[in-house]
Amino acid sequence: MPLDALMTAGIEVSLNTLIKDDPELVRRLARMKGQVIQVHLKELNKTLTFIFSQQIDVLAQYEGEPNCYLSLNLSVLPQLREQANITKLIKQDKVVLDGDIQLAQKFAQLMTDCKPDLEEWLSRVTGDVVAHTVVSGAKQMFSQVKQCAAKQQDHLGQIVTEEWQLAPSALEVAHFCDQVDELKSHAARIEERFNQLLETL
Repeated sequence: MPLDALMTAGIEVSLNTLIKDDPELVRRLARMKGQVIQVHLKELNKTLTFIFSQQIDVLAQYEGEPNCYLSLNLSVLPQLREQANITKLIKQDKVVLDGDIQLAQKFAQLMTDCKPDLEEWLSRVTGDVVAHTVVSGAKQMFSQVKQCAAKQQDHLGQIVTEEWQLAPSALEVAHFCDQVDELKSHAARIEERFNQLLETL
């Protein structure tokens, strides 16, 4: 199976599974029925076509004319939910949009709201209690890992600046900046006196 076909199949199955699990997303998809949006992803230099019916079909090749064409980085997609942002992003050359702006907004909202509910999925296999315990435990563990990483980063920063003295500390940088400012003002005063002396000659 070619790589493009594998990628589009993966995106299609994932999106349709997520939408099917959320009645609100199913209603939103129904309102987009018959629409076609083409998205050029700058990071991958790939163009994907999304065709909306009872489900979403994702194609790597499409011969027809889409209702909306977007060219953007994936990180910009959530910002398209607000119409005011679209104009700003177009002016900043972060988005190229041709066609139905409202369809672009609906698409952005649908994509950003398609988030997996891991606890719900796990509960189908293990039951509610086990799923809740596993997901809560995983969240707690992730939080502890983040805290530990932040402490390690802080500790490493202290070692680099204080023990090994490979980089100046924040106080040393501030003190250096103060000294530079003082030196600049002193130089300005000397220059002013020198100019006064030249005028008297």
